[in-house]
Amino acid sequence: MHIVHIFVTVNPESIDAFRLATLDNARNSLQEAGVARFDFLEDAEQPGRFTLVEVYRSAADAARHKETPHYRRWAEAVAEMMAAPRTRTTYRNIFPDDAGWG
Repeated sequence: MHIVHIFVTVNPESIDAFRLATLDNARNSLQEAGVARFDFLEDAEQPGRFTLVEVYRSAADAARHKETPHYRRWAEAVAEMMAAPRTRTTYRNIFPDDAGWG
C-alpha cells in the first residue's frame, strides 16, 4: 500500500470553495481502481486546516491519480486558495495487512 497524508491550510475566504472542490475530487478518486481509501478531514479546532488521507494500492496508482481529470480540475481550482504550500507525508502499511484495506 502507498499511503499519503496531505496537509493543507486554506485562506479563510476560500474554505467553502475548497470543501466543494475537494469533495468532488474525493468522490471521483474513490472510483479509481487503485484507490483503497480517500478521506477528507478538517481540523475540529482550526477551520481551514485540512488533511487528505489517500491510500493507494501502489505508488504507480498514486501517480495515475495525478493524471485524472478530477485531480487536475482540483489542483487548478484550489491553487490560489491555500494560505501556505501543502505538505505531505508518505507512509508504509503495517496494520491491517494490505488485504485489510478492502
